[in-house]
Amino acid sequence: MWERIKTIVIKEFIQAMRDPKMRMVMFITPIIQLVIFSFAVSTDVKKIPTAIYDLDNTKESRELIREFMASQYFVPKCYLSDDIQQRNVIDKGFVSTVLRINRGFARDVLASRSAQAQLIIDGTDSNTAMNILRYANRIVERYSAKQSGIKTEILLNGIPQVELRSRSWFNENLESRNYYIPGVVGMIVMLVTLLLTAMAIVKEKEIGTIEQLIVSPLQPFELILGKFIPFAVVGIIDVAVVTGVAIFALKVPVHGNLWLLFAGSCLFILNTLGLGLLISTHSRTQQEALMSMFMVAQPMMFLSGFIFPIANMPKIVQAATLINPLRYYLVIIRGIFLKGSTFDILWPQMAALLVIGVIIVGLSAMGFHKKLG
Repeated sequence: MWERIKTIVIKEFIQAMRDPKMRMVMFITPIIQLVIFSFAVSTDVKKIPTAIYDLDNTKESRELIREFMASQYFVPKCYLSDDIQQRNVIDKGFVSTVLRINRGFARDVLASRSAQAQLIIDGTDSNTAMNILRYANRIVERYSAKQSGIKTEILLNGIPQVELRSRSWFNENLESRNYYIPGVVGMIVMLVTLLLTAMAIVKEKEIGTIEQLIVSPLQPFELILGKFIPFAVVGIIDVAVVTGVAIFALKVPVHGNLWLLFAGSCLFILNTLGLGLLISTHSRTQQEALMSMFMVAQPMMFLSGFIFPIANMPKIVQAATLINPLRYYLVIIRGIFLKGSTFDILWPQMAALLVIGVIIVGLSAMGFHKKLG
């Protein structure tokens, strides 16, 4: 049995490595995707183009403007002089926000009354708008403390002031790239391994060599295993390469055990390769297999927690995510990168990947057996 499997493995390696385009897909494309996606998948908002509309034009109003511009979040793009300009710069998308300071602002500040300033935000992207609002509130609070001379350490009128000091465990600087890049690693590994194996058996059908495999002494499970092993090796190499790029080139910190990461990655690759083979055994052409792969990959991505939190999904959709291997792998890879999670924490996810992977590979072998019949 092992001699027959060895023959299939060698054949698959030779067939994959002699094609320059296939080598590009297996080893170069994942690196390019990781570098591109690492700069695209970020929810951090910085250098927000801002228009200034100062109707008060006093020392106090200019001080508020300086507070905004001294931060890393807001960048002045233009200064406005009337309401028509204010509407135009927002409507045309020239700026994302307008800082409007109304007349009487300084008078109210000096009189310790509520001073009026307005931040007009382009709310097309609600996530960006909420981030801008959060940054602005923080700046205004700091400005108010300066103007009133209040410091949190001082007692005011004999009443103790409450000082809240927040601290983030894991990802101390709250950089979204550190959260998303490990997820991108999982996405790339999934897409590459799915693509390679989805074409594995259907390609034999198109070039006419499937009949030779059918009449050979190979058992269905031996053929599946022979197709499985070469791409599993490629998948593990891809994990090593993209993880190295993430750590050393993109400077994403990793706090956990890399051997545990590779163990979890092997279990995830078991799932994606098995799913690709399942698609390949039930497809007649490579085009059909490719379309099926994308129809499977997209729901896996959207239902994994990569973009949308699973906790925010309807209960029935949350139940559907329980059969999604990518869901468990993202918990593993993010836990190891960000939290330094150990096996005693991640074993439920790894056990789920093992069970789902064995089922998928078994279905792949059964599916090919039906084709033989």
